[in-house]
Amino acid sequence: MSSHGAVGDEATSGLDRRTELREFLRSRRARLKPEDVGLLSHGRRRVPGLRREELAQLAGVSYAYYARLEQGYGETMSAEVLDAVARALRLTEEEREHLVRLAQPERPSATRTPPPPQPLRTSVQHLLDTLGVPAYVVDRRLDILGWNRLATAVFGDWSLLPPEERNAARLIFLSPETRERLVDPDSTSLGIARALRMNAGKSPGDPHFSSLVQELSQKSEEFRQLWARHEVSCGTAGESVRIRHPLVGEFDLVHEPMALPGGAPMRLMTYHAEPGSRSEEALRILASWEMEPLR
Repeated sequence: MSSHGAVGDEATSGLDRRTELREFLRSRRARLKPEDVGLLSHGRRRVPGLRREELAQLAGVSYAYYARLEQGYGETMSAEVLDAVARALRLTEEEREHLVRLAQPERPSATRTPPPPQPLRTSVQHLLDTLGVPAYVVDRRLDILGWNRLATAVFGDWSLLPPEERNAARLIFLSPETRERLVDPDSTSLGIARALRMNAGKSPGDPHFSSLVQELSQKSEEFRQLWARHEVSCGTAGESVRIRHPLVGEFDLVHEPMALPGGAPMRLMTYHAEPGSRSEEALRILASWEMEPLR
């Protein structure tokens, strides 16, 4: 899928898996130079990065065989071939998994339309309410399904938003208020775009996912640019996020995501402060104040 054009057509039918595979491989080739992989560069290059024939040589497969993979036809290719391509492209483990998922989607998910977003289980909401740190739950599309009072105090009151706007990607790319709460919103934007790309490979036929991509692509130039990079990651546990709060100033939180078992894929997103730090004191103040939820 390109960063413009075809997005609208995909909104009702899901992302096109073969297009995703083709553009992912092209983007990974483009970031490698011949000298990066021990090859000599001959002549001028119309586009950056390795040529198809160079990548095929590195992977130990014929040009025609690799070209077929880059055209989106990877169903009949062996795991050994895909691993060889992944090594030649110097893919990370997450990128390799993304490649395999796009090339050889699991059945029957490749032919069956995924179910619509699921509501949060009552027991999970109870868990959120008992946690002493800011926490919320997102699904694969990054819809925010539930949160606790401390998350409201730190990030803003999501209950004031229509349900369709309670989405982490929509908030970071389309909400100035959300970006104002983050000292480094660009870093968070990149992480969100990478997570969406990763999740898109798991749900290529999901029209709900495609409608989100369509909206963000139409409304955010930043999203279009990041989406076109085809970077994938589910994030790194222990990352620090600096919050800019209107009442307690700036403080740091450590992000710890956790997968929730059972039912539709969901992740519990928790944030804690280092013990004994000023950030911990800021959280303690927010937790103790009795006030109307912040907007």
